[in-house]
Amino acid sequence: MANTGLQVMGLILGVAGWAFGILVCAGPWWRVSAFVGDELVVSQVLWEGLWMTCLSQWGRLQCKVYDSGLALSGSAQMCRGLCVLSLLLCLLALPLSVTGLKCTRCLGDAHETKARLVQVGAALFVLAAFFFFLPVCWTAYVVIRDFYDPNVAAPLKRELGPALYLGWGVTILMLVGGALLYLGSASPGVPALPVFGRGPKGNPPSTAESKPEKEVDLSHREAVPDSARAIGCS
Repeated sequence: MANTGLQVMGLILGVAGWAFGILVCAGPWWRVSAFVGDELVVSQVLWEGLWMTCLSQWGRLQCKVYDSGLALSGSAQMCRGLCVLSLLLCLLALPLSVTGLKCTRCLGDAHETKARLVQVGAALFVLAAFFFFLPVCWTAYVVIRDFYDPNVAAPLKRELGPALYLGWGVTILMLVGGALLYLGSASPGVPALPVFGRGPKGNPPSTAESKPEKEVDLSHREAVPDSARAIGCS
């Protein structure tokens, strides 16, 4: 059914967004060194992420985790917290959505309860997309602002890393997945059982409507002999 198809598609998109979100959050490709000065060595590329930095030189990649998270700037700590919160919301939405799917038998025939579970899971996916969108956009804003700031030294300028573009894609996956889950649970085809429950109550009116037809037929049958008698008498 279309209802089940929307729910399954939304769940797949939500899980895909959650999986790629883990890669984006843990990867060091948020910011990359910009070659805007003559003193920079073009053979070295510096990658910076939320948890580590990596230096690529002549095909070698050396990564180092930050020594202290408290030593980072306030914006970096905020981005860390929002990304982790977004991934935790997706982790919570996943079992709720799976339990409430129409094609599963976790709660039996409790269609209303299962629909509410799917709607809660959809809301969590949408909220996770919002929380993941904030750190990606804020990091992009800071990178662009520092790049065009003449007071920032050339070795400190950065460019947008591929993780930011992937982060926007993750946001879209979570948002679309949550929307499809909600639309699938709010489909008009779900409350089908109450319609069949009112079927027996509708039978008496149909029998009541058939009685006048029988009366008409009987009166017509009685009218025929009277007419025949009238013709015979004449």
